[in-house]
Amino acid sequence: MQQRWKLIGLALGLLSLAYVTTPWQQPVLAQAGRGAAPSAAAVPSDIGVLDPTGPYQVVAGWPKDLSTTPGNEKWTFGAGQGVFAESPDRVYYIQRGSLPVIPPQGRGGGIPAPNVAPNLSFPVANLWRNATNASPPGALFKPGTEEAGDDSDRGKNGVDFLWANCILVINRAGDIIENWTQWDKMLRRPHSVYISPYDAEKNVYIVDDYRHSVFKFSNDGKRLLKTIGTPNVHGSDSTHFYRPTFMAFNTDGSWYITDGYANTRVVKFDKNDNYATAWGERGTNAGPGAKPETRPNYFNNVHGVGVDPVTKQVYVNDRGNRRIQVFDENGKFIRLWNMQAGASGLDLHFVYLDGDRKVWVFDQVTQQLAQLDREGHLLNAWGGLGAWPGALFGVHGISVDQENNLYLAAVGRGGVQKFAPRPGANPAQMVGKPVYSAWK
Repeated sequence: MQQRWKLIGLALGLLSLAYVTTPWQQPVLAQAGRGAAPSAAAVPSDIGVLDPTGPYQVVAGWPKDLSTTPGNEKWTFGAGQGVFAESPDRVYYIQRGSLPVIPPQGRGGGIPAPNVAPNLSFPVANLWRNATNASPPGALFKPGTEEAGDDSDRGKNGVDFLWANCILVINRAGDIIENWTQWDKMLRRPHSVYISPYDAEKNVYIVDDYRHSVFKFSNDGKRLLKTIGTPNVHGSDSTHFYRPTFMAFNTDGSWYITDGYANTRVVKFDKNDNYATAWGERGTNAGPGAKPETRPNYFNNVHGVGVDPVTKQVYVNDRGNRRIQVFDENGKFIRLWNMQAGASGLDLHFVYLDGDRKVWVFDQVTQQLAQLDREGHLLNAWGGLGAWPGALFGVHGISVDQENNLYLAAVGRGGVQKFAPRPGANPAQMVGKPVYSAWK
């Protein structure tokens, strides 16, 4: 127990330092009235506002906590891996199981931790826990084998976590209207969720990186339509992945998947989910003390992909090398830019292009959602570490609905948040609606 408190104290101490040193916003878009200083605020007419949530206001109480649903009274949201808004009344959210509810502390009260440091109490900086470290999965493989591992290193299922409630559908009121519990045992690490804008039937794709597969479901979740990849068997060919991560769709219905944590390639499939092509080479080691890869078409940790709906160019988050690489629709290299912040560089969870062709990334170092132009120049950024409503801690999934509401799923703070546009907000600073083609 003493060792556990020391680890908790060290981790939260580092988080609190990051919280203090993390800037809230770095916008450069400006609008100003006559005689006024140029304003870069999300709402130019605002006075005395620091824009911690940019052009949005967080929707309080959305979604209603998992513990309010029958049978889950002791459980809350786990690590939020992905979100996709089919509509304001049908938002798909995926997570790595559920975590125990932590009872609220009294006013000014915490849990003293004198064995860690004098006058220290838990939580630190109002951060209860890092959901991605508390949620499964555990080992990828059983020791000495390539068989699927287990989650025993994360504690006991039903006590420290509950492997359930992995796929939820939420309406505009925050009610969980569907819980696809029938698929919980099939999943190991659901990583991202999508519906193709070019699919009139609105089938649902879920990438599971620990099962090296993509599962395609009917819109209501009642049928597993297709499995792409070979579950529990990794590889690097037309029928195998090795820890795939994110997807994006092109205008002809074809799609791309970043493959991924272990493989170092982008794989393209046609609109019927048939393998088309792949590209990417393994870069040099980008670990501590090593120089990041500089050659085009070489990757380390391929962790995000987006498509420009006009040019069809494919933007790839080369996370391990702290850069974005851009290719044509068949993998021909076009350009790249480095994502550096001093000596350490940034750590991007994804790259996302909306229907307006605006480029969005989330950075794990500054805990900010940032907008870039298509050449990599920063336009604006907002966010900050914490547990306060609207704080961004480990955002891993992003989506926008038809009413311009923004949804962010987070592996750090856990769960998913909904953000509504602030009255008078500059639309140029908001994440645009996705492309709608076969359905609206």
